[in-house]
Amino acid sequence: MGLKEFQSEIKLEIDDPPIIITKDTSNRIETTTTISDDEGHKNEHSFSWILTRVHAGYFRITLSLCSQALLWKSLLDSSDMFLPHMLKPLSRAFILLWSVSLFTLLSLSLLYMLRCLFHFKMVKAEFLHHVGVNYLFAPFISWLLLLQSSPFIAPKSISYFVLWCVFVMPLLILDVKIYGQWFTKGKRYLSVAANPTSQISVIGNLVGARSAAEMGWNEGAVCLFSLGIIHYLVLFVTLYQRLTGNNNGIPALLRPVFFLFIAAPSMASLTWDSVSGYFGTPSKMLFFLSVFLFTSLVCRTNFVQEVDEEI
Repeated sequence: MGLKEFQSEIKLEIDDPPIIITKDTSNRIETTTTISDDEGHKNEHSFSWILTRVHAGYFRITLSLCSQALLWKSLLDSSDMFLPHMLKPLSRAFILLWSVSLFTLLSLSLLYMLRCLFHFKMVKAEFLHHVGVNYLFAPFISWLLLLQSSPFIAPKSISYFVLWCVFVMPLLILDVKIYGQWFTKGKRYLSVAANPTSQISVIGNLVGARSAAEMGWNEGAVCLFSLGIIHYLVLFVTLYQRLTGNNNGIPALLRPVFFLFIAAPSMASLTWDSVSGYFGTPSKMLFFLSVFLFTSLVCRTNFVQEVDEEI
């Protein structure tokens, strides 16, 4: 049966075109068109697959890059630390790092906006998840860090203020959503929903406060700083009580987020330095707290070992 069908197919192909050359030419065109259509469908499918995989957690990359850019900007502002002939190459390296950070953040932001358009249900699922919602702060924190380290926009310019408002407003909306649930969903909700990634919301408030202080708007800076530091104290006590002596079912692959315990007091120290105008006692207290937490986490080598074993 297979041979007869194969022969009949050959016969159809031979007998079908009345003019072989013309038909062969048209067949080639049709075949080429079909292949290109298949490639188009594959490309469309692969692009859609990328959009389904690009979640808000990928903005951890931009958080790292933009934080490094801000660090380099702070080092270059303290020009007494370097010899004069070292400033020029270091400035070029800083511009390169800032440009790479901007390109990466723009690319991820564009992909995530497309994800919001074509896969809104996935974005909604992130928003309703007690861990995923915290990563929605990450893109706006990255933009604020990039704005603070910008070599092209002066802190007291109109464009700086407009961009600050654009990036801070989503943070405040997310604050209302998260902190509002802590107040309205019962006393047990926070102890169940709180996790180390919840500190990203605190970091967002502190970064926004530092940006406001750089503009010279101390009232806005104090407002955001107080909002962030109060919720940090509540969150720190909650996590400390939950995490002491056990891991509360946190997967080993997520345990690197424990290092966010360092980020919040470190950012608070920098923010209060900008608000007060000098590195006073509160800034030093927050700095030493971050050093203590860093030492505590580094000494817990079993975290890293368990992550390696699970991978």
